Amino acid sequence: MNAPFKLGMSAARDIFQAYACDDNSISIIRSVAVEMGWEAERVYKGGLRNAVQSLSVAASPQILFVDIAESIDPLNDINGLAEVCEPGTIVIACGQVNDVRLYRDLLASGIQDYLLKPLNTDHIRDALSTAQAAFMAPRNDGTEAQSHIATAVIGVRGGVGASTFATSLAWLLSEQSQRTTALLDLDLHFGTGALTLDVEPGRGLIDAIENPSRIDGLFIERAMVRASERLAILSAEAPMNQPMLTDGGAFHQLEEEFHTAFECSVADIPRHMLIQYPQLMADFNIAVVVTEITLAAARDTIRLLSWLRANAPHVKVLVVADKMQPNALEISRKDFEQSIERSIDIILPYDMRLAAQAAKLGKPLAEIARNSKLGNAYSMVVSHILDAADSDDAMPGKKSGSLLTRLGDFKALIPGKGGKGKQDANERL
Repeated sequence: MNAPFKLGMSAARDIFQAYACDDNSISIIRSVAVEMGWEAERVYKGGLRNAVQSLSVAASPQILFVDIAESIDPLNDINGLAEVCEPGTIVIACGQVNDVRLYRDLLASGIQDYLLKPLNTDHIRDALSTAQAAFMAPRNDGTEAQSHIATAVIGVRGGVGASTFATSLAWLLSEQSQRTTALLDLDLHFGTGALTLDVEPGRGLIDAIENPSRIDGLFIERAMVRASERLAILSAEAPMNQPMLTDGGAFHQLEEEFHTAFECSVADIPRHMLIQYPQLMADFNIAVVVTEITLAAARDTIRLLSWLRANAPHVKVLVVADKMQPNALEISRKDFEQSIERSIDIILPYDMRLAAQAAKLGKPLAEIARNSKLGNAYSMVVSHILDAADSDDAMPGKKSGSLLTRLGDFKALIPGKGGKGKQDANERL
């Protein structure tokens, strides 16, 4: 309801509608609406339930006034209203219950204001004027796309440490870089993001997949589980007997909302999802390929890099070798880099003691390893990602880009891939 307004959604929407239960309230609201230059006919008889029924088959207005006096369970009914209201709708409610807890709960659910009945002309005028000012205020509609860094983390094989890396990266972006960050764990049945951060996964991601039409700014506020002041996670622990059937559209909508609500987003993407939903990578500008220096990982790294070149040419790719043990390599680093035809960007040394400590304390590995060689390597990862994001002239995957803009993006990819410059820095490890 009070989700950030998006351009293009108000073309067929009324400026104002109201639903009131009694004649006195209707008379007062109509008089104020006429003062503000709105149509008196947009004030209807009926309360919250009537509003939900009407808006389920018609576009919601920019400003909506609803009477919840006849509602037995106002919070639950407000949730029903949220499902039929488009993003950007500003909602004001009125009722007869004078309870501060209800007031706070209503505001937390997305209502802009709650007025007590009997209504007063001055109070109605002030509330509607405030709502109109809020609606007309400048909003970030996503045009400043460079401010959002969308990173996909993909492990070439199970057990290489991609999920551990994803949670650590999200934590570093939120704490070290002081950026609001969303972590999306797309391993729907066996994801460990919430477990690593010592929080409950919640049902947000499952609800998003089952009801993609509900995804908006308000849904993001409710569904995200906050791990810290600047870090929130969306994950799931779906039952093993419950296959999650989706066309992938929900994931795209989630990333679009992340672009508005957060400065950074990190998605832990199981590699099999790239086969099922190749369109997933359209929403990311950086892909971190997490691998290990083994023969099987070399083979799968080659395949994954080839897939990214073919299906996501706009993405800047970083290769991270995790769990590095110099004296226990299956193949040499040189042979590995020759086989994948590029240098490894970051080497993360293996530290079993720190990994065990992080698991026991329920904290990201990067937080526990802050003052170690491993922690220094993680800091380099953040620097690489921020540098890669800063070098982008525009956020890839935005539908608003013109053909000429896209051609410019492809031209920017023609020069060398920058592997040699990064190789010198990493040879010091």
